[in-house]
Amino acid sequence: MLRVAVVGSGPSGCYTAQSLVQGDAEVCVDVLDRLPCPYGLVRYGVAPDHEKIKSLQGSLRTVLEHERVRFIGGVRVGGPRGVPVERLRELYHAVVYCVGAAGDRRLGVPGEELPGSWSATDFVAWYSAHPDAADAGFVRAVRSAVVIGVGNVAVDVTRMLVRGAAELSPTDMPQAALDTLTASGITEVHMVGRRGPSQARFTTKELRELGTLPGTEVTVDPADLALDPAEPATLPAVARRNLEVLRGWAAQPPAVAARHIGLRFFLRPVELLADAGRVGAVRFERTVPDGQGGVTGTGRFEDVPAQLVLRSVGYRGVPLDGLPFDAASGTVPNAAGRVVRDGVPSPGEYVAGWIKRGPTGVIGTNRPCAKETAASLLADAPALLRRQVPGDPVPALRAAGTEPVPWAGWLAIERAEAELGTRLGRSVVKLADWDALLTAARSA
Repeated sequence: MLRVAVVGSGPSGCYTAQSLVQGDAEVCVDVLDRLPCPYGLVRYGVAPDHEKIKSLQGSLRTVLEHERVRFIGGVRVGGPRGVPVERLRELYHAVVYCVGAAGDRRLGVPGEELPGSWSATDFVAWYSAHPDAADAGFVRAVRSAVVIGVGNVAVDVTRMLVRGAAELSPTDMPQAALDTLTASGITEVHMVGRRGPSQARFTTKELRELGTLPGTEVTVDPADLALDPAEPATLPAVARRNLEVLRGWAAQPPAVAARHIGLRFFLRPVELLADAGRVGAVRFERTVPDGQGGVTGTGRFEDVPAQLVLRSVGYRGVPLDGLPFDAASGTVPNAAGRVVRDGVPSPGEYVAGWIKRGPTGVIGTNRPCAKETAASLLADAPALLRRQVPGDPVPALRAAGTEPVPWAGWLAIERAEAELGTRLGRSVVKLADWDALLTAARSA
């Protein structure tokens, strides 16, 4: 029996496990995660008001309940408190790392470290109840916010900043985050991109949602649309649809609304300006198309007031102790998913997902990526099976200082979150800290 560890229980990890056990009765997979909860970014990265996307947890659950797949939470790999990569390799015939891209890209401008300047990743983790996140006072005393970036994550955080209690209460957002967001005094959010609207990365469905928010006006500067030289006929279908939506908003007369979302383009952040020791505004340089798909600065500047700045300019992979890492791409060097050390594939070590190819694509993009890695691993199986491994690695994981959380522990967390929702008069409400999660898991 080929025994495989998949590190990470998000989409790439689950799709890898699925590809390994489909049609082959001689493979058993342990899906390890440092958290006691499965599903990765589907649980902790998808906006709480996007129930359709969050429902993907159902298909991932089917994988984790397969008779030859076992979920083991609470297992940290690498680092001073984790199971060393070398030790994990001893416990399994093969290890597939599906650890995603936990870092975020920086703006690289003066003032980026000021209080009130955050990555969108930090903000999303907080309102999604990630146990490592804390209420850092994101929206405290904030009237105006700037979101830098024009992708789907930028749209998500913009929407969350202006959502009201009526829209957020039916979600699984933790109660503390819901109370904080719905009590905030934010009346204005600017979502800003350095290039033109035809190059924005958001999808049309996400974009249109901004126009459905109660009591919220969405505006677009017609000059930004006129400045973009892209001909609609030459654009991809998504970009054409996006431009149609943006043109509709640009043509609307001003309206009276409690909150305002302004979509801005051709503005490049050059500095975060301080006010009383924290962010008070963002200085942008106006850009224009350079004729080659990029932009160039004009030397004209504009200051946009903001007490909160969220950068949403992309994820980035981070090194894992014991694995090679390419800092330029933020990935583990690999060939068709096989980890490459010193120029040659390392037997029994594999990667899939963002740590393999970089933070590109949508959730479904992980499926073919995982299939490729699984195919490489299964092709290597005859050689991998020559090495003896323990029948059950859980005792060794405990000996390494971990306290594994089995599937029954996760089911107990689910029950606790349902019970919490009932007590609060809501639906399911996420547990938001380590103590609550582990106490619930141990009740199993």
